[in-house]
Amino acid sequence: MKKDIVIITQYLRLQRENGNSRFTYLSNLLSDYNVEIITSNFQHAEKKHRNEKFITENNYTVTFLDEPGYRKNVTLKRFYSHYILSRNLKKYLKTRKKPDLLYCSVPSFDVGLVASNYCKKNNIPFIIDIQDLWPEAFKMAFNIPLLSDLVFLPFKIMANKVSETYKDRGLSVNKKNAKGLSVFLGTELDTFDKYKIDFQYQNKPENEIWIAYIGTLGTSYNINVITDALARLKEKGIDNIKFVVMGNGPLKGIFEEYAQKKGVYNEFTGRLAYNEMVSRLCQCDIAVNPIVAASVSSIINKVADYAAAGLPVINTQRSEEYQSLLNEYHAGVNCNNDDVEGIVEAIVHLYTNDVLRKEMGTNNRKLAEEKFDRKNAYPQIVELIKNFLN
Repeated sequence: MKKDIVIITQYLRLQRENGNSRFTYLSNLLSDYNVEIITSNFQHAEKKHRNEKFITENNYTVTFLDEPGYRKNVTLKRFYSHYILSRNLKKYLKTRKKPDLLYCSVPSFDVGLVASNYCKKNNIPFIIDIQDLWPEAFKMAFNIPLLSDLVFLPFKIMANKVSETYKDRGLSVNKKNAKGLSVFLGTELDTFDKYKIDFQYQNKPENEIWIAYIGTLGTSYNINVITDALARLKEKGIDNIKFVVMGNGPLKGIFEEYAQKKGVYNEFTGRLAYNEMVSRLCQCDIAVNPIVAASVSSIINKVADYAAAGLPVINTQRSEEYQSLLNEYHAGVNCNNDDVEGIVEAIVHLYTNDVLRKEMGTNNRKLAEEKFDRKNAYPQIVELIKNFLN
């Protein structure tokens, strides 16, 4: 008889929703088990609700629990929404048979705490998958001295209860006999390469250099610093660099308006289907990762896609883990986030040197194959689960 595994993840994106989810990929690897994914009926990326209560996908099922939802990422209504979802999760877990193992991603910590308490009460093996550092990330977006500490203290307490960068954060507050495993979110290189071939985007003049950004357009990203750098290059007579921004978010209009004001050659595409995004990204020449200095992010989704596309990266993220990878593989240039002149120099360095640009791009692809390819990395998670079950 197959053993029963429950995966709880609040921010699931299905393949039909242009998703590249860690958890659907993992569920397919766990075909020897009965796998149920429990998630929210509120789709965070699109800020809209799903209509289904239950679906079957390949080797697993997906259950959608009610969540009120919210319009903005940083708002009290979001915390309330998470609380209601956690209450509904608690009710649902009481109605289903006890699983043999529960795998839960955090945030949110409301959901994580319910899952943790359920496993403790029922003596069920519990795996926590730390995706992001809350409340650290929220304090960055809502940074009012003293007040921020007071507002987010309850969430820090909650995080400490349920919990190479994220793993250490979790283990630092876990007093039990816990073990940590660091597996990058990564991407499916076979699928990525298939999209590159099957959905070829051919609309690039030969005399242009394209600089790409993909992902959320919000407070964690300083898109304007790239715009400022490109504006200075335009003043120096370099006007054939196009800034291609693929993604959506609360600051999209502000970033786009700023680029227009600065007279920078740009295209803000909005959110694209994953296959179209891959195709456009692979047409670009350089990628940028302009994360603000205060960010607590580590190895995020976009850098795996940049690596898969074989692009050199201009990086402003302070994460020592990612900076070290770029240096080790000679796959990009690290800059300070607010150093416009430093970013200008990095762009010129790659813009004027085709050989270096291709060399760094090749090295970044090697990084993707060795560190970010899910078919090589995710079996570590499967092995961990099997060890718990056996």
